[in-house]
Parts: sequence; structure tokens; C-alpha cells
Amino acid sequence: MHPPRTLLFFIFFSNFLHLPTLISAQFCMNNLGNYTANSTYRANLNTLFSSLNSNTSITYGFYNLSAGQTSDDKVTAISLCRGDISPEDCRGCIRNSTTEILEACPNQKEAIGFYETCSVRFSNRSISGLMETQPTVHMANEENVTDVNQFNPALQTLLSRLRSRAAAGNSTRKFATGNESAGFETIYGLVQCSPDITEQDCSDCVVAAVRDIPFCCAGKLGARVLKPSCNFRYENYRFYQPTPDEAQSVQPFTPDPAMAPNLTKGKNRRTIIIVVVSIASVLLALVICTIVYLRVERTSKKVRTMDEISSVESFNLDFETIRLSTDDFLEENKLGEGGFGSVYKGTLGDGECIAVKRLSSHSKQGDVEFKNEVLVMAKLHHRNLVKLLGFCLKGNERLLIYEFVPNASLDQTLFDRTKSANLDWDKRSKIIGGIAKGLLYLHEDSRHPIIHRDLKASNILLDAEMNPKISDFGLARLFILDQTHSNTSRVVGTFGYMAPEYAMHGQFSFKSDVFSFGVLVLEIVSGRRNTCFSYEEDLLTYAWQNWKAGTPSNIIDQNLRNGSTSDMMRCMHIGLLCVQEAISERPSMASILFMLSSYSCTLPLPSKPSIFIHSNTGSIVSYSRHINVSEAQALTPSRNELSVSEMSPRL
Repeated sequence: MHPPRTLLFFIFFSNFLHLPTLISAQFCMNNLGNYTANSTYRANLNTLFSSLNSNTSITYGFYNLSAGQTSDDKVTAISLCRGDISPEDCRGCIRNSTTEILEACPNQKEAIGFYETCSVRFSNRSISGLMETQPTVHMANEENVTDVNQFNPALQTLLSRLRSRAAAGNSTRKFATGNESAGFETIYGLVQCSPDITEQDCSDCVVAAVRDIPFCCAGKLGARVLKPSCNFRYENYRFYQPTPDEAQSVQPFTPDPAMAPNLTKGKNRRTIIIVVVSIASVLLALVICTIVYLRVERTSKKVRTMDEISSVESFNLDFETIRLSTDDFLEENKLGEGGFGSVYKGTLGDGECIAVKRLSSHSKQGDVEFKNEVLVMAKLHHRNLVKLLGFCLKGNERLLIYEFVPNASLDQTLFDRTKSANLDWDKRSKIIGGIAKGLLYLHEDSRHPIIHRDLKASNILLDAEMNPKISDFGLARLFILDQTHSNTSRVVGTFGYMAPEYAMHGQFSFKSDVFSFGVLVLEIVSGRRNTCFSYEEDLLTYAWQNWKAGTPSNIIDQNLRNGSTSDMMRCMHIGLLCVQEAISERPSMASILFMLSSYSCTLPLPSKPSIFIHSNTGSIVSYSRHINVSEAQALTPSRNELSVSEMSPRL
């Protein structure tokens, strides 16, 4: 049986269709301290960024400068554009990136941002001429290599050649592109170093980046690794603009005169014209057909999605009723806003308060997450899960209606110095136990086992009695009975809470939620965000070091003057068991509940938690390995994506 013709056509043309992708990843380093909004440091930083944005002489895509005299107010800024883009595109990327990095890292004295065609970093220490390899962003193509025995040696040869050529560049440009044949595949590569480092440092930096391949991108058709001082990318298609240096690795085509010994020059010209016109006509037809196909498919997919949701009729509510309850979505009734949409407080005619999540019409993933949340939440009923009252579909409007939870989200209380003083140990202990019960219900007691995949403090809501309710199931995954784990090509979640096997390899299971729960427990006990530390150290490291040193009291929140210290230390112990690197060593939620409620059982000793760099922005990072592009993010196919958005639901 032959596949449908449209499917055959799409598979054929997909080899030619490479859509542009976006990267946006910022790392805010707290180890050098913060500055205030009106400080001399901020004024110097603004001056440097203004110079970068207005400079018209960035011919080579590299620019560094400093401002300030003393160690407290001196700033050094470095920008580097990809070597194949135009000066105009370079300036545009730098202009956008300087705005984004200040929004993501509003008061840190050191930060770095990686973007699609440029990177920008600044610091109050001397970074000019300094080779640095951390932090790092990895992105990999979803598609696998068909013959690794041919692909890997060719890739090694290509990257080695490009590394040598880039390192041999000058003080304004260290950049090389080229390709290498790998059987039926051609690998296209790009290597670049910051021009202010030495030839040896450039070579060493690229070697360090290439060594990351087995951990992030082994067996993939494409990948990119970005470090402060260097980066590389390879694909099975030409993703860069051809540059003169590529000619060194491409053999020119030389026609064989014996192929047409009797043709005249005029006949040759006519033949060439006919061939070119024919090929152009075919390609134009393919482009038109593909555009039509994609539009029809996108429309039909959206119709199928909405029809499936509409089948849950008992949850379908009247739009006018919901609109009136929020005073026509009055700004004063807005509880929160994020990349998914806005949340409003509403009051029904009978006086019942509700929370209305209004999805943005510009949300690219809105339909998918909306459908997912409705279908998941319609099946769930537990006191520690926020209750879905209904949904509404009318035209472009997509609304989710939840019970109103008056005390907002856990992060707004726990990480606020004033409010956290009222969060005594009894309340925190009740919150930990309630979250555990809600997760156990999701994993074992619901009709279909569910992995939340984005458990964090901002997704734990608190009712009037400070009972916790898990919310935001837009990223949740349903499992069939007896299924325990799965893989995904689109990693979604929040850095600092994601289990390492999920963040690095897309492998998720119930133990992924257990890892996130462990991070939450340590945050509740310590009163500190996991992302409040520097990128060399996080809360897990700090807790582990104090545990090993016999000083666990250093971790406990100073606001917890009353309450059982032994209970706090037991919860800390359980939290460390949850964040162990080995998946098999993490306890199940059933075991965790038993350990929380029974003091007769002896807890096993935890092993060292896995450490990986996280984003201090606390953002959701989606990096899809098969870039529709997350990626983003993220942590995507190179056709890679690392997209960043922030949601703070306050239902």
C-alpha cells in the first residue's frame, strides 16, 4: 500500500525546508554582587550598551570596551556576532540582545546572553582576552545519524579543520565554515572564537566544546555548543551564508569535455537555459504546494483540537457569563500575566469567586497547552489539586475557569521576607505533606497516571487555610497504566527544578517529579530560591555540603525559630534523597509520604545530588531537539530552539 501522495511530497520537500530559529538564553551571575538602579555601575553599563547600539564600525562583528575607573564601578562589555552575517544584522542582534539581557538580569554585575546570531556579556572584572568555557548552552537536532561509522570520523575531521582555521585568525576575526562528505550525507560546520583570545586559547576552547558532544548530541545529525569564548555548530544542510574561507574545503565542479564533444557554444547556452527554467519551475511549484499543504494542515489540526475539547460538554461555560464576572477583563481584576496569557479574578452572579485564565491570541503553543490542561484537569479530583470549573471557546477566545485561591502562589509568600515570617513550621510542614499527597494521587491514584513536569513554587497555590494546591497542567503528560517512563524531543520545564536526565536527554518519569519535589522541600525548609545562588553553586550543592559537614542548621530558614528542629532536618534529609542523581535511588511518592508521617523508619543516607547549570531568571526553558525551532528550549534541532517565557499563575 502506497502512502498518500501529499505525505510523499512533504517528506521529499522537507529536505529543502529549513526555517529560521531563535535562541534566547541569559545567565545572571550573582557571585560578583549586585548594583542599584541609580549607581555609577549602571550608568557606565548604559553608556557601554548605548555605544554598542549606535556604533557603525562593527565591520568584523566584534566589539569590546570598558567604562569606569574604580573596581566598584568599572564595566567591561564584549559583543560577538556570527562571522557570516552582515554588519546591519549584527547591529540589530546586539541592539535587541542588550535590551533582553538587562530585562533578564536587572541588577547583576555580571551576565551573559546567547542569541541566534550574536552574544553579549558584561562584568566588573577583566574579561577581555580571558578564555572562559562556562556557562554553556547545548542544542541538538532530533534526527539521528544513519551511519555513525561514517558520520563521526567525518565530523571529527571537519571540526578539527575548522578549529585550526578559526584559531589562526587575527585580532578582529576568528571564524571558519566548511563542509565534509560523510557517505550519503554532507556535514556543514561553523566554528568561531572571540577574537580577543590567543590562538592556543581558541583551540583549547573549541576542544572543550567538542568534548561536550557525547553528553548532549551523540549520534545526532546536527548540534551546536555555545560558550563565552567560542562556539560551533554543524548540520546536514547549509545553515550559514557562504564565506570566502569555505572555498578551501569545497572542490569546484569541473565539467568533463567528453560529455558533449560536438555541441556548439550556442547549443550549450540554450540547454543551460532550458534546464535552469525547468528546475526553477519545479521548485516554485513545490514551494506553492507546500505552503498550501501546511496551511490546510494547520487549520484542520486546530479544528480537530477544538472539537476534541468541545466533547467535554459538562465543562463548557458561557462566554458572556465569564466576561461579565471579570468586568470585561478589567485591568484591576488581573491577578497575573505570563507567556501563556493573563489570569483575572471574577465573581459570578451567586457571589462565587473564580479565577479566569485568558489565553493570549498570540501564544504559539496556546492550543496545545489549552487542550492538554482541559483534558487532564477534567479527569482530576483531589483536595491538593486546583479545581477546574470549566472552559470556554468562542471565536479566538480561549478561557480556563478555576476555583479562586485567595493566598496566591507559594513563591509569593515563601520568598518574601515579610510574608515568610508568618509561614511557621507547622504551615510549611502541612504544605510539604499536601504537595506529596497531590503528587501521589497524580502518579498512582488518578484514572490515568500523570507526570506534572513543571512542579515549582509558583505552581503551588495556597487556599484560605494555607492548604497547597498543585496547578498549571499545561505541560503534564498522561501515562497508560503500568507505564513508568518515556522520552521526548521537546524538553519543557523550569531550570533549577528539572531532573538532570530530563534536562539533558529528554527522559522523564515519575522520578522526574520526585526530583522537583525534592527541590521544593529544600526551598521550603531554607526559605531560599534554588536560583538565588551563583551559577557555580545552587541550593542542592549548599544543602549537601552542610549536610556532609554536620551543619544542617545553616540551611534552615532563620524565620523558623519555633517548631521541631528534628522535623525540619528530617524533611531536609528527605529532600536530599529526592534529588539524588541516580534515578533508582530516589524514593517513590508513596515512600516519601510514609517517611514524612512515620518516625519509626530509618532513612537511608542520600548520595551527592546532580549539579548542572541553571538560569537565574527562573524562566521556563523549552528547547526542542527537532527544531520547529525547544529548545530554546534548551536546553532546539539545531534547527535548534531555546525559547524562554515566564508564567506566574496566581489562581
